[in-house]
Amino acid sequence: MKILLKNAELLTQTGEIGQADIAIEGSIIKHIGEIEKNWQADKIIDCSNKLAIPGFINTHTHAAMTLFRSYADDMTLMDWLENKIWPAEANLTAEDVYWGTQLAIAEMIKSGTTTFADMYFFMPQVAQAVEESGIRAVLARGMAGVAPTAELALTESESFYREWQNAADGRITVMLGPHAPYTCPPAYLKKVVALSEKLGAEIHIHLAETAGEVKTCLEKHGKTPISLMNDLGVLDRGVLAAHCVHLSSEDIAIMSQKNVRVAHNPGSNMKLASGIAPVPEMLLAGLSVGLGTDGAASNNNLDMLEEIRLAAMLHKVHRNDPLVIPASTAVSMATNLGAKALGLGQVTGILAPGFKADITLFNMHAPHWYPRHDRTSLLTYSASAADVHTVIVDGKVLLDNRQLTTIDEEKMIAEVQKRGMRLIR
Repeated sequence: MKILLKNAELLTQTGEIGQADIAIEGSIIKHIGEIEKNWQADKIIDCSNKLAIPGFINTHTHAAMTLFRSYADDMTLMDWLENKIWPAEANLTAEDVYWGTQLAIAEMIKSGTTTFADMYFFMPQVAQAVEESGIRAVLARGMAGVAPTAELALTESESFYREWQNAADGRITVMLGPHAPYTCPPAYLKKVVALSEKLGAEIHIHLAETAGEVKTCLEKHGKTPISLMNDLGVLDRGVLAAHCVHLSSEDIAIMSQKNVRVAHNPGSNMKLASGIAPVPEMLLAGLSVGLGTDGAASNNNLDMLEEIRLAAMLHKVHRNDPLVIPASTAVSMATNLGAKALGLGQVTGILAPGFKADITLFNMHAPHWYPRHDRTSLLTYSASAADVHTVIVDGKVLLDNRQLTTIDEEKMIAEVQKRGMRLIR
């Protein structure tokens, strides 16, 4: 299908705002600017008063945890996990995860996200939801080496990789998902590394999320989580590291040397009192730092605009420096840097010919978009998820004038309400 986005204001590769037509052919952006006269679109979208941006990249989620939204709030991480979330997760079925993922995907699409990275259970059902909805995803079956299912998780991860890698017209990428150093002992992580080498799969893992995690790792292994992962060969496999809140300068140097990519989750880190990550230092070291929402149970929503705003404002306050993470950097973390963090930097994350047509249109005809001194500033500090008008992934329209085109929203809502209430009884 050929789609023409007519008269759009767009966020360019340099972070500036320009005005142009965008021609989409199949799954690819064919041209930006003046369109060839003999090129005929099958569908024309009038983008007057609309801002076109690369679709947001959510670099870390546990999508089906939408089923636990509002269930366990105002707790620290380990208390929250051990006494609330893990017992409730023991009740999950494959169908629960499918519907919880559909809810997350619907929420993400409606707030402008076109790609997400997920680590959870029953991943074939997650992949099914991704395939049916049309979104792009990087998926990992969560693994805990201390669990009774530790060996099964390795087997299922291999099967999942072989079945779903590059599936859904290439929209699905599969990683391996060891949960964290405190749930995956060194001997188990060596098995993960061996499987990664066998398959050619990269690794998605939680690292240095809390001060307690780092303290325990130092006491048990004499090393920080980052140093331990380096010694075990984990960081040589291509790593997406979630959180990275408590890092030393030596940790950051190791991460830079091993090209570790980071999923920064400011909302979840704040709500679970995990701390404030040294994002400016990581960016200065050349690390690709994207933004993630974490699970809805730990953050209450999957709205990337909230994370953009928090990333910019939180670090300004923390550093007493209004320029430490400017609006342009925060938006970059949610788009092109996020794509690089997921290993998709040559696929999506910018609006340019040859890249995938993963595009979000914001309706700027609202009071909070005026006066328009700086569109990037307005996107960061003023925009709302309710402003998302159209979402296109892989050249297909998934949200058309605020209406989902691939998900039955009412059926999904009924299912997740019923299933979510059953899980905590």
